[in-house]
Amino acid sequence: MVLKKPPEQRQFDPGEMAFRGRLGAFATLSRHNPRILTAAARARFLQRFLDEVDPDSQLPAAERDRRAHYARKRYFAELARKSAIARRKNSSTQAVVATTERGVDHAA
Repeated sequence: MVLKKPPEQRQFDPGEMAFRGRLGAFATLSRHNPRILTAAARARFLQRFLDEVDPDSQLPAAERDRRAHYARKRYFAELARKSAIARRKNSSTQAVVATTERGVDHAA
């Protein structure tokens, strides 16, 4: 019986893996319609808002759709707010790092 050495552990660069992922995504999208590929995910995402505003499906369809429309608007507005806060925080962090690298001390 011949014992084989286990394969060596390979180290992957996160940047290289991200690039490979993009290549794979582009290859898939070049062969298939992205609207069809993501249809089920989009339908489930939109269903989330219908379930939020009318979990028991008791409202008339028009009212249910109207409420879901505003639930989506609220969701994306909140997402934009969180993004703005993160960018602002990142911007102020970058400013502190830049001034620290130049030797400027804010505590003085």
